[in-house]
Amino acid sequence: MAPKLSDSVEGLRAAGNQSFRNGQFAEAAALYSRALRALQALQAQASSNPEEESVLYSNRAACHLKDGNCTDCIKDCTSALDLVPFVVKPLLRRASAYEALEKYPLAYVDYMTVLQIDGSVTAALEGINRMTRALRDSLGPEWRLKVPSVPLVPVSAQKRWDYMPSENHKETAKIKSRETTTAKNRVPSAGDVERARVLKEEGNELVKKGNHKKAIEKYSESLSFSNLESATYSNRALCYLVLKQYKEAVKDCTEALRLNAKNVKAFYRRAQAHKALKDYKSSLADISSLLQIEPKNGPAQKLRQEINQNLN
Repeated sequence: MAPKLSDSVEGLRAAGNQSFRNGQFAEAAALYSRALRALQALQAQASSNPEEESVLYSNRAACHLKDGNCTDCIKDCTSALDLVPFVVKPLLRRASAYEALEKYPLAYVDYMTVLQIDGSVTAALEGINRMTRALRDSLGPEWRLKVPSVPLVPVSAQKRWDYMPSENHKETAKIKSRETTTAKNRVPSAGDVERARVLKEEGNELVKKGNHKKAIEKYSESLSFSNLESATYSNRALCYLVLKQYKEAVKDCTEALRLNAKNVKAFYRRAQAHKALKDYKSSLADISSLLQIEPKNGPAQKLRQEINQNLN
């Protein structure tokens, strides 16, 4: 005679886990549903447990995904994320379901969100590559302007593993504290670099359309993910020049040149900014440095003539 199944939340979840491992996905989903009802009944009488409820929704979503029920998988993942945002497993499961339904823009957003949390997740990196190809084929070269914006993951959620009730909370708090302290100085992850690249390209498209204020926002957001790209600083400097914010342009060009001492555009734009600020000696010094790199640069030669006229 089979042992009686525990009606506790923990017992039902454990039984669901075992059924899932055995490939009995419909049975596992039913057990997770019973665990959810039991938990919600307890929560009606006592304090809530959103982490446990989120895990149960996420586990049931995995069952739906295995059975090809993508619609219910998406619903359960969304419920899980409403309870505890920015958790890798429900994000990945929802992304897979969106992809299966050919809702590529939504899958792209979820994969990108995962990479903000942990840039080493192989499934998300592979998913981004697939979505990039699919979106380029379906929406054209400007596809990035046509997909929903990716939510910014707070530092406290980055590199966080999925919640497990048995975790040591004090140790988790220590880890999160270290991450918050070192976030500004940490080396960007692969996900950070990819997100920065996407945002920079979005900024470039906005520049082409003449929307320099919005482009500055995109470049600034890009730099918040990775501040190691010289071109992003020099591109933002161009926007500041157009908006006549010359001191900001000088600062960005200086940072661009710190990262790449041969960034010709940064030399040229800083020279333009110095000229607008009537700092002709600094402007001439930048143009001279540029012409040492590219002696036949026509715009630089012309700007040098203009600066010399102001100096004479």
